[in-house]
Amino acid sequence: MRRGRWDNWVAIAAGLALALSWTWHYVLGFPGGLMMVLGLITIMASTISITRPGAVSSEAAVTGAGVLAFLLPWLLSFTGSTAAAASAWGLGAFIAVLGVIGLIAARANRKRNPELAWSNHMPETA
Repeated sequence: MRRGRWDNWVAIAAGLALALSWTWHYVLGFPGGLMMVLGLITIMASTISITRPGAVSSEAAVTGAGVLAFLLPWLLSFTGSTAAAASAWGLGAFIAVLGVIGLIAARANRKRNPELAWSNHMPETA
């Protein structure tokens, strides 16, 4: 059984915090929904990274979700809501750093054992 790397588990927790953050700072509508979706993308990609430690694409998705969450207050103009902007900036930067750490580890795992990424083999038929 694979237990996964620590950065994936921490990214799941940070993604959960990002997905639920709209509940404690009451950013409703599109900005809150997008923060929830980015949190769920982080959770999903980190879960894939736990099962496939050599999958670079899932770590790139975590990094991209973190960068987008960091830029969200400027893109959707909610920098005036201090709590929401601070949540997006803090969690987004943290998720992006975890994604970069995961990218480095996934590339090393993939180089060491290519089977840890998505399998290139087709199932054999009788």
